[in-house]
Amino acid sequence: MSNPDISSSQPVPPARLGAAGWALAVATFAIGTGEFALMAMLPGVARSLGVSVPVAGHVISAYAVGVVIGAPLATLIGARMSRYWLLLALQAMFVVGNAASALAPGYGMLLVIRFLTGLPHGAFYGVAALVAAGMADPARRGRAVAGVFVGLTVAHVVGVPLVTWAGQMLGWRAVYAFIAVMELLALVMIARTVPIVAPDPQGSLWRELGALRRSQVWFTLATGAIGFGGMFCVGTYLSAVLLGVTGVPAYVVPLAQSLWGVGMVAGNMAGARLVDISPTLAVVVTLAASTIMLCLFSVCAESMVLVLIVTSLMGGIIALLPALQTRLMDVAADAQGLVAALNHSAVNVANAFGAWLGGAVIAAGYGAQDVGWAGAGLSVAGLAIFLIGLLVPRAGARGPV
Repeated sequence: MSNPDISSSQPVPPARLGAAGWALAVATFAIGTGEFALMAMLPGVARSLGVSVPVAGHVISAYAVGVVIGAPLATLIGARMSRYWLLLALQAMFVVGNAASALAPGYGMLLVIRFLTGLPHGAFYGVAALVAAGMADPARRGRAVAGVFVGLTVAHVVGVPLVTWAGQMLGWRAVYAFIAVMELLALVMIARTVPIVAPDPQGSLWRELGALRRSQVWFTLATGAIGFGGMFCVGTYLSAVLLGVTGVPAYVVPLAQSLWGVGMVAGNMAGARLVDISPTLAVVVTLAASTIMLCLFSVCAESMVLVLIVTSLMGGIIALLPALQTRLMDVAADAQGLVAALNHSAVNVANAFGAWLGGAVIAAGYGAQDVGWAGAGLSVAGLAIFLIGLLVPRAGARGPV
């Protein structure tokens, strides 16, 4: 199948658009599964490498650091590249990184490899979102962007349970080998279906950096870095709450994690339609709903039925991701690449800060269920930042907004 160059102004045939969407979703499913695989296999990895579980956990942190650093770095390096070729280059890095993870001879090398594998993460999501939005009808832009994240949400429902089982049966190295094969399949699908658009002749590192002069870019990134933290504040300690407070049998924990994933899939789909109405409204509604759900988590923590229902509803917080991604496209004007990638750096900051805050709450002597209240505080703070940002232009702020 040929893949000729097309003009950015040419409409993409529906069949081609659907195939390209599937290719990007397969890629994000593999990326999401690879990102969360180690969390599910951590004890086995620790035993295999001869280190403690907390030390093995540093490998997860190394990947997150790679995401934060790599998102702006990879985007700026590829500022003058066609997004098609940049996508392929980033996807190839995932193939190599996961294959190398399966062959890592020891802990130190695995630490370095996972850091390097994290480098293309944020840039890939950002560029994929821009490509999807560029192919779609403007009225369906939110759904196109959310389609990129379908793979990530399905990874929580299918990918994580699958690698948990595979890691127990076959070992963690086999899991990374399988993920590398999935990444290779996604690479081939992207190469065959995503249209090749010539690079923007005006594109440059300096134009991308120019987006950082816009106050609305910073307000939107800060909204994600703080507001998304509520999800991670609770998600990191979900098992501890279910086992220690709710008192559920151990087999209920994977069920709760799957329900969380189902909520993410539903939230991503519902949020996409809201984004098509108004990205600003989508951010406000999602953060407000997130605050309510996180409060209910603490209130309902002692009831298995209620906490499982709330856990599923909390997954809907993921709707914030396409909402913020689309909002950044709007406020970045002609320098969308860098800020689209920085959105994922912000999410990883939220991951680290939310997990730290939840741990601090528990260490301070509060009940594990109180992480819900802390998470709700982060959602409120994120909403406040966003609303303040909306008022800045109206208040006559000087300079670009």
